[in-house]
Amino acid sequence: MDVDLEGIIQCIKQGDENGVQIQLQEFNKEYAQCFFFDAEERDRRKQRKLEEFRKNKVRDYTDSDSDCDEYDQENQGLILRQNLAVVLVRFIKTGIKSRLLRVSLRTLRILSRDKKVLAPLVTDNALLTLAKLAGLTTADTSDESSDPDSDFYDTIITSIAEAKALHPRPVEDEGDVEASDQNEEFLDDDAKSDISNANSDKDLDSLSWFGSHRTSINEMHRGGIHHKMLERGRKDRRESKVEVEEEEEEEKEGSSGEEAQRKEAMKVLCNVVYNSTWAQERFSALRLMSGLVELLSSGVRGSSPSSVQFYELRLMFLITALRRELSSQLQQEGGVSIFTAALENCLEVQWKDQYECVLDPAAPPISPDTSQCIVEILKILFNITYSTHRQEPSEDDAALYRHLVAILRLCLMRKCLLPDDTDALQGHTVNLLSALPLQCLDVLLMVPLAPDSKQCQGVNMDCVHTLVMFMEKRLELGEKMKEKLTPILNLLTESCRAHRETRHYIRKHILPPLRDLSHRPEEGSTVKSRLIRLMTHLDTDLKYCAADLIFVLCKENVSRFVKYTGYGNAAGLLATRGLLGGQVPRPVSSDAQYSSDSDSDTEEYRQVKDRINPVTGRVEAEQPDPMEGMTEEEKEEEARRLIMLFNKLSRDSIIQPMGVDSEGKLVPMCGLGENSLTEEVKSESENDGEAEEGEKN
Repeated sequence: MDVDLEGIIQCIKQGDENGVQIQLQEFNKEYAQCFFFDAEERDRRKQRKLEEFRKNKVRDYTDSDSDCDEYDQENQGLILRQNLAVVLVRFIKTGIKSRLLRVSLRTLRILSRDKKVLAPLVTDNALLTLAKLAGLTTADTSDESSDPDSDFYDTIITSIAEAKALHPRPVEDEGDVEASDQNEEFLDDDAKSDISNANSDKDLDSLSWFGSHRTSINEMHRGGIHHKMLERGRKDRRESKVEVEEEEEEEKEGSSGEEAQRKEAMKVLCNVVYNSTWAQERFSALRLMSGLVELLSSGVRGSSPSSVQFYELRLMFLITALRRELSSQLQQEGGVSIFTAALENCLEVQWKDQYECVLDPAAPPISPDTSQCIVEILKILFNITYSTHRQEPSEDDAALYRHLVAILRLCLMRKCLLPDDTDALQGHTVNLLSALPLQCLDVLLMVPLAPDSKQCQGVNMDCVHTLVMFMEKRLELGEKMKEKLTPILNLLTESCRAHRETRHYIRKHILPPLRDLSHRPEEGSTVKSRLIRLMTHLDTDLKYCAADLIFVLCKENVSRFVKYTGYGNAAGLLATRGLLGGQVPRPVSSDAQYSSDSDSDTEEYRQVKDRINPVTGRVEAEQPDPMEGMTEEEKEEEARRLIMLFNKLSRDSIIQPMGVDSEGKLVPMCGLGENSLTEEVKSESENDGEAEEGEKN
């Protein structure tokens, strides 16, 4: 990174704001699409190549001057970024012009992607300054001199010169690295990595960033081999223009300057909060949450959402996702009402009845900007309601959730301008529906029938049909199966348990009457085949979700479940539920609504029923009798040989014979015998006791 930081500082000292702005604009233009990556992995690759080179014994290895120069350049780039962040944090507090302020905030946004440059941005003063610029607070943060003395800038310039003179070399001793970075945690991911600690063991506000301890700045620069380097990253898909074009548009529009400033400050806050647990804690301690809630509430009351609203919502999502206590606090303070109103405003909802929104087929598709705001709102609502699924809501809460579900039905049925946005909108809607109390989801079925509606027994199934189509699409994609399929499978399963009409409609779609029994149930491209294949998936959660849906569609009847899936596919769920012996299951929920209709067999099924292999679930080709032509003595000898082989495998712990106990669960045969003997003794003693009581009476 070739940044003339000394030139920027000199311009600031001289009050040359135009010079500062020009240089920062060049920086922003060059690195607008860059992220910061750890170079440690690259060093590991070079080390592996070196070891392979030595193994081949071509020549002795000597340090390459070019490698050293590259390392020094990257480490000096880190030093420049750290000092640039220190200078800019102080500079934006001096009351600079709006245009220069926006340019400076853009530079801070690029720098905030680097976790090792976050320290100057997570002090209380820096957070409050950014919060004020973002509109979260009106508190005065100018507790320091608004006109810093020249010693501050002279000290920074001197520290840069000293750091450049050090020419740091790579540290190969891993123990030294851990010692030098013991107060920081660095991860080998990019800007979308997990949250890292930014000096969480230190009181960051006690650090001197303003020149009184020059050596401490230099010591910070020497932080080991976990340096960063600039590499090209993917541009935010929301940005439709290049940064320079945006600046030109903002300059033409003079009125949008303050809004653009708030947007940039929000972006910096999002990066800082995402990458630093210390910033998350201070965000809570500084009570910036209430300012953010008030900001979003006023946005809801506005006539149209502003361009900065997406980043306000993104910041709220990050806070509620990363700090669970704040999501609970937001729920208690009426967060569901606030964000339900925000969702209603984004969708421009018109009400037809208490729990019915007007769905206009001729309505234009949802724009990309609006759809992304809606998705952020749905994610926030999920964060503050995820624990309500198994709770019994109060009367007021139930009315609030039903009001929300009516709007969510609109989210499921509306289309977006971009197909990917439609899929994302439906996916997050499903996630939220699966988090809400089950009894409040009946709103999805309370819509009157229209001439073109899907229906079952007089109940509108348009929403259910959309959910089934959404599940099919996720099955066909086959990507991130657990994350994308588990919520919709759980939602359909619970809905089938609660509403018999829903179960009946989905069963006709997924489990049609059996006709062709020449193939295994898991073979083919039907929805049923795909779901049955998931029943033997490596991921335990996913396979049980798929099996549970089919089990509920079979009204939790074991024989019917085996009939549709085959015993081999069904064994996993049956063993988990203790149903291998064919016992009648205990109901999972007392609210299960199963009709008394029987499962009628087709004529094709009745004709081949006796020839179906219950394990594979299909008609198998007739196999020759392996004992045909053998005498009785040969059959007995073969049986003894098989018994000896099984005993040997069992003794060597290669296999463990299993059996089904009285509860229908798999247990070792040895334990099964002991349990049976114990039960017999217990039953005999109980019978004897009853007999003695009878004699006394």
